[in-house]
Amino acid sequence: MEQGTGFHQQDTDTVFRALTTGRAGLSQAEARERLARFGSNRLPEARRQSPLIRFLRQFHNILIYVLLAAASITLLLGHGLDTAVILAVVLLNAVVGYVQEGKAARAIAAIRHMLAPQASVLRDGKRLSIAGDDVVPGDVVLLDAGDRVPADLRLFKVHGLQIQEAILTGESVAVSKQTSPVSAETLVAERDCMAFSGTTVTGGQGAGVVVATGQQTEVGRISGMLTEVDTLRTPLIEQMSVLARWLTLLIGVVAGLILLYGYFVLQQPFADVFMAVVGLSVAAIPEGLPAVLTITLAVGVQTMARRHAIVRRLPAIETVGSVSVICTDKTGTLTRNEMSVISVVAGARSYTVEDSGYAPFGCVWLDGETLDPEQVPLPLKTLVRSAVLCNDAELSRQGQAWEVQGDPMEGALLALAGKLDETPAELRRAWPRTDVIPFDTANRFMATLNHDHQGHGMIFVKGAPETVLALCANHQGKDGRPVPLDTAFWQRRAEEIASRGQRVLAFACREVPDNKTVVNLEDVRHELLFVGIVGLMDPPREEAINAVAECQAAGIRVKMITGDHASTASAIGALIGLANHDGTLTGAELDKLNDDELAVAARQVSVFARTSPEHKLRLVKALQSEGMTVAMTGDGVNDAPALRRADIGIAMGCKGTEAAKEVSDLVLADDNFASIVAAVREGRTVRDNIRKVIAWTLPTSSGEAFAIIVALLVGVALPVTPVQILWINFITTVSLGLALAFEPTSNNTMQRKPRPRTDPLIDASVLWHIILVSLLFLCGVFGIFTFAIESGYTLELARTMAMNTLVAMEIFYLFFIRTMDVRSPSWTMLQGTPVVWLAVFGVLIGQCVITYWPGAQAVFSTRAMSVMDLALVLLVGVALLLLLEIEKQVRMRVGRSDLQ
Repeated sequence: MEQGTGFHQQDTDTVFRALTTGRAGLSQAEARERLARFGSNRLPEARRQSPLIRFLRQFHNILIYVLLAAASITLLLGHGLDTAVILAVVLLNAVVGYVQEGKAARAIAAIRHMLAPQASVLRDGKRLSIAGDDVVPGDVVLLDAGDRVPADLRLFKVHGLQIQEAILTGESVAVSKQTSPVSAETLVAERDCMAFSGTTVTGGQGAGVVVATGQQTEVGRISGMLTEVDTLRTPLIEQMSVLARWLTLLIGVVAGLILLYGYFVLQQPFADVFMAVVGLSVAAIPEGLPAVLTITLAVGVQTMARRHAIVRRLPAIETVGSVSVICTDKTGTLTRNEMSVISVVAGARSYTVEDSGYAPFGCVWLDGETLDPEQVPLPLKTLVRSAVLCNDAELSRQGQAWEVQGDPMEGALLALAGKLDETPAELRRAWPRTDVIPFDTANRFMATLNHDHQGHGMIFVKGAPETVLALCANHQGKDGRPVPLDTAFWQRRAEEIASRGQRVLAFACREVPDNKTVVNLEDVRHELLFVGIVGLMDPPREEAINAVAECQAAGIRVKMITGDHASTASAIGALIGLANHDGTLTGAELDKLNDDELAVAARQVSVFARTSPEHKLRLVKALQSEGMTVAMTGDGVNDAPALRRADIGIAMGCKGTEAAKEVSDLVLADDNFASIVAAVREGRTVRDNIRKVIAWTLPTSSGEAFAIIVALLVGVALPVTPVQILWINFITTVSLGLALAFEPTSNNTMQRKPRPRTDPLIDASVLWHIILVSLLFLCGVFGIFTFAIESGYTLELARTMAMNTLVAMEIFYLFFIRTMDVRSPSWTMLQGTPVVWLAVFGVLIGQCVITYWPGAQAVFSTRAMSVMDLALVLLVGVALLLLLEIEKQVRMRVGRSDLQ
């Protein structure tokens, strides 16, 4: 005997023989033997890394290696304080990464805990309650409303059994179960003779034989898919790795060439040349860049958290800003994951119902006019009475929200009653139930027998429209009197409602003698009175409609991938504004496409229905093969593989399963699709700020390095000493560079198209600025240094002026960087943020200390400057800002002329 799939296509007798069991269940001895053979009914726990390994892994980054190299160089120079500062930066970076990963590591193993804690089984013909872990293949499991299915079952007995399978299929409506086999190729969502592990029984009773446990279940299969899915590196990590490698290579090559040139060509002592090259390396290495980038990401994480988006992996925040397509689940993501009555037809009149979920209040409209609850027409009253009495659900208020216990559609019917000032509890007290025929897939209707306190008896029927119509001879007219049934009229109305993506239920009733206490099938096959129909839908979130529109305006494509029916998915897609000119593709149609054809379909089609986890995963890969940066949203176990594979996996925090959260990069704390737009906006802001940090850091570092290179090549004294450069790098990076991490979002952030995944952090404009600013820094530093020497200043004072000129130029360059992409910066932009001015103030205080404090003068070889010297230094900074602004205006005008 083996566990496995395929039992859905076999009749129950064949299944029992294959599992060597019977309807009375296993014996205790046989159950123990199978438990030893197949193992516990649980999923294997993922191996976790030790805290030490996770901490050490934070140092495995080439930028960190650059920092450690910088620390080694400063140690060679004998500057222990500088070494300690750089190592502190390295440690800070490691601690931040460790804390972020620790949050994910502490998350519970979600899928493992989806298995039922207890199960009712038959052992030796007796009903027992056992631990869900002890369920074995061949066990007979008994199911009741409210139970969680403990393993995959082949059902052999059902009585109105309905199971909520949204975690596997994405469908918000409970599935009615039956016992007949289905074809081999039937999708999981349509295997109505099976009950799957982790799903919940919402109504009725049933019994099934266990055909798979643990890893062999459908949930286990999805868990296994997760281990096979490769997680892609974020664009930021890839680009920073490339940048760090090239930067390290460039610094090494230049330092080596300068060392050879100074020793062999200039014939300078090796020790002197070596220490000068060490100074060059210190100037060129942006020691604080990794730390500032980490802090920039951390600032974005905090901002996102305030907007209900929880980031689980730090680099993911920048990737969100690069998203070019969002693949979203329907149920619970674009929709509220709760049914609501939208349409009603009673007495041949059509009513529209306000969508308020399960809340039992709201408006009902007739011909555009609000219906007065005190003047409800008799046919509508009869329909509401039928909907409440032929109903097993309960509504309850939990805080500000209303929740349903039982079938979601029945809960929506109770909410409809409340909107017409009918209280379900009062109706049920006035018409207590005497008997019931539970819903059954064979009959496709439910019927109840109720009596009022005056002895009147009524049978109420609820079911599929075509089934209920076949049981009726008359329908209730506008005045409430029976008229001959117009079957064609009701069929047209039902089809019209269904075409809008709504699920249709029909209602009927008939009077019976007051002494009748039992209802059977023969009683409802007589001439019933057709009451009317209702249309129900899991409606889209209003904010999701606006969010989709904003995404599309930002050049971000939205794809809906759901396990729901094609008609429902298409209707929801139309309601939320998804352009779907190429129709809706189903999972069965996707199976017929090869990878190349799928890539074309994935790009063109916006709505995909009846999909399995494999389909979602294939679609994500297909879009990625087209060069797109893909975000995948979801809340169910069925979404987990695609969430992990996507560049950004976004899980729902409230209604989402822990399985989805576990593999996601972002978790939406409010389950609001609109929060994704806020996350994208913040992600783009973070990327902009990272670009600004790099565009500020690299030119300043290279400008310092150029000054030393020129001095070495020309054979003159260094305008700035290595220790002074270390000071500048430290004080400006942790202040000025860090200030850029707090830059606000630009007005045009969500008006730009998404950046391609391959778009480099250092593009042509940034590269040009590195060259231009480096040359300007070189001119400024050497200009001041030469002027001071020729004016008879001491070497120490000349270097002090050069050092302060570097700082002044970096300050004014900071203001330029803030508006580097703005054609006409306003005075407000030039004013700077409080963080910028705080950083500038801190730098100025630091420079005053090392320039005028005798203790610092001894360490940094500085001298006090006069007021005229300070004015000259500031003038150089202002000149830099003006030159760069003039260059920007010319460049942008030329670029605009080229476009015209």
